[in-house]
Amino acid sequence: MHISSSANRMPLRAAFALLAIAALALPAAAQTLPAAPEAATGRIVKTHGTAQRFMVAAANPLAASAGREILRAGGSATDAAIAIQLVLNLVEPQSSGIGGGAFFVHWDEARKSLLTLDGRETAPQAARPNRFIGRDGKPLKFVDAVVGGLSVGVPGTLKLLEDAHKRWGRLPWAQVLTPAIQLAEDGFTISPRLNGLLSRETSLAKDARAAAYFYEADGKAKAVGTVLKNPAFAATLKAIAEKGSDAFYAGPVAEDIVSTVTGHPTSPGDMTLADLAAYKVVEREPVCGPYRVWRICGMGPPSSGAIAVQQMLGILETQNLGRIGAGPDAAHWFSEAGRLAFADRALYLADPAFISVPVSGLIDREYIRSRAGLVSPDRSMGRATAGDPPNKRAQLLAPSDGIENGTSHISVVDADGNAVSMTTTIEDGFGSRLMTKSGFLLNNELTDFSFVPEDDGKPVANRVEAGKRPRSSMAPTIVFDAFGRLYAVVGSPGGSQIIGFVAKTLVALLDWKMDPQAAVDFPNLGSRNGPTELEQGTEAEAWKPALEAKGHEVRLLEMTSGIQAIVKTPEGFVGGADGRREGVAIGD
Repeated sequence: MHISSSANRMPLRAAFALLAIAALALPAAAQTLPAAPEAATGRIVKTHGTAQRFMVAAANPLAASAGREILRAGGSATDAAIAIQLVLNLVEPQSSGIGGGAFFVHWDEARKSLLTLDGRETAPQAARPNRFIGRDGKPLKFVDAVVGGLSVGVPGTLKLLEDAHKRWGRLPWAQVLTPAIQLAEDGFTISPRLNGLLSRETSLAKDARAAAYFYEADGKAKAVGTVLKNPAFAATLKAIAEKGSDAFYAGPVAEDIVSTVTGHPTSPGDMTLADLAAYKVVEREPVCGPYRVWRICGMGPPSSGAIAVQQMLGILETQNLGRIGAGPDAAHWFSEAGRLAFADRALYLADPAFISVPVSGLIDREYIRSRAGLVSPDRSMGRATAGDPPNKRAQLLAPSDGIENGTSHISVVDADGNAVSMTTTIEDGFGSRLMTKSGFLLNNELTDFSFVPEDDGKPVANRVEAGKRPRSSMAPTIVFDAFGRLYAVVGSPGGSQIIGFVAKTLVALLDWKMDPQAAVDFPNLGSRNGPTELEQGTEAEAWKPALEAKGHEVRLLEMTSGIQAIVKTPEGFVGGADGRREGVAIGD
């Protein structure tokens, strides 16, 4: 698809000093919707990063530094994203890694071309729709489904990275893997966030390999500042550097993955070597749509992210948000737009190889305007129902909310103006809580499927099926200006809340003209077609009475986004890394 339409050099030691003073927040209150996939571990006050030639924004200073070094060596945005991902596998293992999957949105500045790659995990061929139904005929509890081999999907991240490198890589494959290999061998210090999450985790230490790696003999999480080395992961990456993804999808590493999945004592999975060997990256058509003078582009199904974000923005476009300003009135419209988008998402979004997803109809401007007409400026609709978009095929489907978690985001723009927006995940915090002998955690991505395969005799679109990719809310996004020029690269972790996190950031950047750091740090808010959610401990709490007066059921929650945003300016780049996590936006 073709579309024609001063550097922050924070030293890593200083970055970690800031992390060390971040206070741990209290656990989230009980709620009917899934809790945040990763708990809050305090806020870090940050200023926006600036750069003239190139910029990276990632969830950890060591990962961002690795990406910057690759760009300094003449690497492309893709090279930098690969280096960042592999370092994140080490320093932020709870969120992503080669044991998981990812979506990759790439802008080629020279060719003026946008392309998206789907590296989402797949269900093994043995998977059946009743996978997460217990012996009592009821859906398993989420934690019971997550922990063990039953939840593990065939990983796609490494195959995705290799595919992207073959298309857009500039440096040799082995050179791009070197930063992570060196860090795995030499070790890195455990950050406050990693320590905080390990301390709260209750299932990871039950896995012997994970326990030996992350915990002391007395069961306590290894302390902040402890040097953690991972020679097994270094050896895995060295084999991949030499043989490519074949070293992962066949041979000893593949055998290790399968034995880890199938050998779990209480919840074994059914992945085979044939499942790994058959994995393929899928090139998808980008999902693009207008917002005022901008063009917003992202990932299509099986991700629901771009569609839902564009539906929300299309509804918000009917209002003058610049005049309304950032407050309870905007929060009302934002939440109502979320209700409508999530109602459609629940009914229509799933793997397009299994379900006919009416993408063009769901982002049709007339259809979205008709949905906007359902919003009252004075009263919340409470709960929305799915609409009737054009171009849909007759299908007897039942809606499903499902549970999604996990994730990290990487934004990169290189010296030639090429850009990568990559959202990557192992699903829940620490995935399936299974660690391979090869040094990495495995995902629990299959719990992103609906646990209930049918409702009232109608199949659920996002039910488990062999070879299917679970629905996602990941929303890696690239924004273009009115002249078709690259303007912003945005994305976030946060499970199904990703959609609201990204939409909020775009509104803050484009309507409220905030700088990227202010935009990502602005209070999170929205609705997933349930209660209206406001981020506790922020100025959004003050909006609660006004929203309740309009009939909103308001919940104050931890909303632990990890938004990474880069904006192109006449002087170069300005970046923001979410203060709720450890990241930085840096460049030259």
